[in-house]
Amino acid sequence: MSSFQQAIANMPKEVYERLKTAVELGKWPDGAALTPEQKETTMQAVLAWQAMHNDNREHMTIGKGGELVMKSKSELRRQFRDEAEIARQKLN
Repeated sequence: MSSFQQAIANMPKEVYERLKTAVELGKWPDGAALTPEQKETTMQAVLAWQAMHNDNREHMTIGKGGELVMKSKSELRRQFRDEAEIARQKLN
């Protein structure tokens, strides 16, 4: 296992979340913009973390083993139907 893979394997979820947000927003938490190199490296780290750890239920993501996981509309409907309801309000 390479040192990059070891670093990703040991990366806490909180660090992964910060890196993912930085890639999504294009800037670090302090507001500084990511350079193109930083964005590329950070994106690689995020995808590698997802490939090792992800059991996320989003409709399109990188699953364990590095495979692209896409869910159909019917799978998403079933997933959200099965989740606990938070609140329901009748509208007039």
